[in-house]
Amino acid sequence: MGKKGIETLVGLFVLLGLMALTFLALKAANLASFGSRDSYSLSARFDNIGGLKPRAPVRSAGVTVGRVTSIRLDAKTFQGLVTMEIDRDVVFPKDSSAKILTAGLLGDQYIGLEAGGEDKNLVPGDTIKQTQSAVVLESLISQFLFNKANEAGADGGGAKK
Repeated sequence: MGKKGIETLVGLFVLLGLMALTFLALKAANLASFGSRDSYSLSARFDNIGGLKPRAPVRSAGVTVGRVTSIRLDAKTFQGLVTMEIDRDVVFPKDSSAKILTAGLLGDQYIGLEAGGEDKNLVPGDTIKQTQSAVVLESLISQFLFNKANEAGADGGGAKK
């Protein structure tokens, strides 16, 4: 194999490596699905959205059934208004609930939908009424430390006899 053939193979190898890196970057940013799926829009209001981001998955029973499309502040209620696109072949009852959950201890946040038991289903454009905001780890830690400080103050310095 001549010098030109080796250079061509090296060039192809580098090109394949760049394509693989691009694919991984798109996967990591949740942008790997280029095609538009048949979906419908739902929204939900949360008191605290934590670290939820657009393009975050919407899951039900651990299965991804949609994506978050936008997050904005509702000027009237001062709540986070989350809009999501749900796959058309998945329908949820009207009394379904939405929670902002975390994948693992410090992972990305996503919306978890739990189906209710009502006969009527949510239709495109509906708002999910029952929501549970994100649990913010920093708030839990500060609340724990505050409670411990109060207990130590109530004990008269914390020394036990």
